[in-house]
Amino acid sequence: MPFITEERYEMFSRWLDGLEGEIPESGIAAFNFNIYEYRYDTGRTYDIQLIGADSFDEEDDDWRCDEAYTSEECVCCIPRTEDINDWQQGLALTGELVSRYLEEGRLSGRLKAANAVAVGFVDGDAEMIYKK
Repeated sequence: MPFITEERYEMFSRWLDGLEGEIPESGIAAFNFNIYEYRYDTGRTYDIQLIGADSFDEEDDDWRCDEAYTSEECVCCIPRTEDINDWQQGLALTGELVSRYLEEGRLSGRLKAANAVAVGFVDGDAEMIYKK
């Protein structure tokens, strides 16, 4: 079941496009979209943060800790609704958003210049969305 809606994609796309001046154009081995469940100041949301790592090892998710770039507190907050209430649905939604952005987003070339693009909860495993 797809979780992406036009409203959710537009929100995600506007957020990511807004990072254009910050995201390095080169020198990033891999990007990861960190997902956080619920923040006290935003309510029930999935908060998505972008990081760029200096290294990449598909066999070891710790590459995501080797941050060369981070959007820090500038996150995309997707409100949790009935159709995306549990963490598996939040992960699936984020993967769908990133996949679509890599197909048609303004900064897709910059993201795909890295060796990989992944998504995952900050305290969980990474799921590859794109790999060279």
